[in-house]
Amino acid sequence: MLSGVASRRLISAGRALFDRWPNRCAVCHAGTRGAAARVCDDCLARFAPAVPRCERCALQRPEGVAVCGSCLRDPPPWSQAVAACDYAYPWDGLLNALKFHDAIDLTAPLAQRLALALRRRTSSPPVDLLLPVPLAAARLRERGYNQAALLGRQLAQQLGLHTEPQWLLRTSDTPHQTALPRAARLTNLRGAFSVEPLALAALRDRHVALVDDVMTTGATAGELARVLHAAGAASVQVWVVARTPG
Repeated sequence: MLSGVASRRLISAGRALFDRWPNRCAVCHAGTRGAAARVCDDCLARFAPAVPRCERCALQRPEGVAVCGSCLRDPPPWSQAVAACDYAYPWDGLLNALKFHDAIDLTAPLAQRLALALRRRTSSPPVDLLLPVPLAAARLRERGYNQAALLGRQLAQQLGLHTEPQWLLRTSDTPHQTALPRAARLTNLRGAFSVEPLALAALRDRHVALVDDVMTTGATAGELARVLHAAGAASVQVWVVARTPG
């Protein structure tokens, strides 16, 4: 009998072969052409409109307001955040399928959404390194892959950047954040991350972007940003496919 990881790899290989032939939109199921078009143009126009977002927290904000009032009063520990869309239909279902149901074929179109949002920025602070948010070892063995690392690899290819999926470590397997209020999330993550010791010298003075699938309260990104600044990173941004609406 195949192990869980071997089964996932077989499923992924089958999807890769299938994606060479005409495919169907993951949202409306209309015919598309291959993995790069897993979400059709009509669904992109309908469900992924460009909307103004706060440059610090990526929440939607009124036109003409660069930084929301909450971020002015209490700035997050990163310099800029970019999100491609809200964590709502259909993106919540697609991200859930990628994260928990081995839908690795959705990685490329989701990364393309984020790459497009990044290209739309009016200001572009420097970034020379992408660091995916890490999974704890036990969770990585259970799932077989880290969806943030998959997104980071695709994004690096599309933007001509470099990614280092091993530089950030999840040193403790804390309870899932989704069931916790914001204050508990902050406590839950304290001391949960570190930088790979062999990467400390190479990280110093680098401009980095954290890559993840979803940002909810920002507790995970905040803890990682503090760890990276303490390790000597020059600046930290947060890039996510979806942002939970405030």
